[in-house]
Amino acid sequence: MMGRMAREETRTTTSPHIRSSAPSEPPGATPRAWPTRLLVLGIVLAAVNLRPAITSLGALLEEVRDGLGMSGSMAGLLTSVPPLCFAFFGVMAPRLARRFGPGAVVCAGMVAITAGLLIRPYTGSTVGFLAASALALMGIAVSNVLMPVIVKRWFPDRVGTMTGLYSMALALGTATAAAVTVPVTDRLGGSWQTGLAVWSGLAAAAVLPWIPSIRQRGTASAAEAPAREEQPALRITRSRTAWALAVFFGLQATAAYITMGWMAQIFRDAGVPASTAGLLLAVTMVMGVPLAFVIPRVATRLPHQGPIVLVLGVCGLAGYAGLYFAPASGAWAWALLLGVSNCAFPLALTMVGMRARTGAGVAQLSAFAQSTGYLISIPGPLLVGVLYQHSGGWGLPIALMAALMVPQMAVGVLAGRDRTVEAEAAR
Repeated sequence: MMGRMAREETRTTTSPHIRSSAPSEPPGATPRAWPTRLLVLGIVLAAVNLRPAITSLGALLEEVRDGLGMSGSMAGLLTSVPPLCFAFFGVMAPRLARRFGPGAVVCAGMVAITAGLLIRPYTGSTVGFLAASALALMGIAVSNVLMPVIVKRWFPDRVGTMTGLYSMALALGTATAAAVTVPVTDRLGGSWQTGLAVWSGLAAAAVLPWIPSIRQRGTASAAEAPAREEQPALRITRSRTAWALAVFFGLQATAAYITMGWMAQIFRDAGVPASTAGLLLAVTMVMGVPLAFVIPRVATRLPHQGPIVLVLGVCGLAGYAGLYFAPASGAWAWALLLGVSNCAFPLALTMVGMRARTGAGVAQLSAFAQSTGYLISIPGPLLVGVLYQHSGGWGLPIALMAALMVPQMAVGVLAGRDRTVEAEAAR
């Protein structure tokens, strides 16, 4: 499959200005045969490791709380750590990439994930557990930001295909960790420490394909220095498209975190058995695997991604309406519709690669959109919990979810327009 991916040329229908300004590939990194396959393998393995640190913990959160004597408020803080780390550490990624090269930074990110996942179950304290989790999340944050940069830099004519590939791998890693962590823990003797630490092995495997990028750093940096000097600093906050994309990213992340955190409970409160509710959540998450590959490829063939934004938004509104009026009787349909709606994430990643002309522009846009977006997403799941507790039901929380879908569609249409942040920031 990877060989076929390396040969495939995906036609992107962005403006001619965007196509002609795609960054040239650095010396020694031109995709050819096995180096391309190694790079694709590295992208896939890195993407697979961008969520198991979170979803594996969610599967064993009760055991972790009991084992560490963690309070309920501290457990709530723990669930808020990922978006905080993504926002804080993601800002650092462009500067690190300029200094060391994006491939080397992703390699270091995989090392950080490996170390964090291996250390955190055995720290013996809540503070140590949080610190080790933050180490792993730091690696995830910089890799989150740099994946679109690497795709734009080495596969400028296959942005949709490669974004779809790593989005699919990310969704697969997310669903797999959620589904198999508990069974694997049981097979390994029932220790939650072992059940969490085992994911460090997968992260360690993701380090290997990126090691050659460290050796190439010196050559690439020297070759790219003149190009960097010619490019003025991009005032990303002057771009309306950048702001629209950041808000779109934040609102889709809000919907995703609410879905992952609360959808199973909504079904259970409606009378759906706990095992079935868990399966429904898994179905919602698994929907992202095939669609995450298809949607980016379709998006790059359109001059305006607004129609895709609207289709995904309508699916979300229909799913929330179903949860409100008939949560149990139509549970499978609502799970499928919300699974489709949650595929706004790979669409947002694709638009990051399409809304900037240069690799430097993609790096800045990716960092800005993701960091700002994850900050926006933090209050959503907490607010849903507060509304549920004070109203005694799911009517108000579901109404909030549906209401947030409307501005998500609006800013998504704005972000999908055929323009670049470089052109807007220069005005």
